[in-house]
Amino acid sequence: MLAKRIIPCLDIRDGRTVKGVNFENIRDAGDPVELGAFYASQGADELVFLDITATNEKRKTLSELVNRISHHINIPFTVGGGISSVEDVNILLQNGADKISVNTSAFKRPELIHELAREFGSQCVVLAIDTKLEEDGEWYIYLNGGRVKTNTKCRDWAKQAVDLGAGEILLTSMNHDGTKQGFAIDITGQLVKDLPVPIIASGGGGTMSHFEEVFEMAKADAALAASIFHFKEIGIPDLKKYLKEKGIEIRL
Repeated sequence: MLAKRIIPCLDIRDGRTVKGVNFENIRDAGDPVELGAFYASQGADELVFLDITATNEKRKTLSELVNRISHHINIPFTVGGGISSVEDVNILLQNGADKISVNTSAFKRPELIHELAREFGSQCVVLAIDTKLEEDGEWYIYLNGGRVKTNTKCRDWAKQAVDLGAGEILLTSMNHDGTKQGFAIDITGQLVKDLPVPIIASGGGGTMSHFEEVFEMAKADAALAASIFHFKEIGIPDLKKYLKEKGIEIRL
């Protein structure tokens, strides 16, 4: 059985790590290179760096920052934000990124996923999905950092993206994001059942038991969190020890 992964996420804005609640009320959380190096030393399995304003501000992810990060950490990391072409990905991979994450650009032009998978391999292409549970009981796709609602259902888009070559799904529940009330077990579990690729659960991790739940109940392959790690509310070594004691396969 594959070990479950713990992934700190660093949302980047203007070269700094930031964190919000339900995609709003953003505050500073430190230097991304220093934080990334710290998490690597603490036993994080992977890292995700998302330039949260890149798509909205129509600029490219900072390749210089990626280069700096790659010189300071020794674990795999994914970079996302403003990626819209094979050329963009080439630059990021050359600067040291292991995987890239696409979101809005892939939704607007789905063949981008196919192009990237063909060029770099599916294992390199992570589809980030921001989704929200609406009053009709359905989970819908949101774009541009959660600012733009679509009428597309989460499960439909995830399936289409995997068919096109996405090798992993990073699923963020906007209802749960930053609340520390637990992950979205239902939609995460649904995608795990529906799809043959790893699902990373994101949004809502607040206690060690929340991670246990998303691994045991939703069968997520990885769990991602931000503020609880950034503000030292939960230590990664403590979290991994706890999960191991609960019988969850994890790398210590």
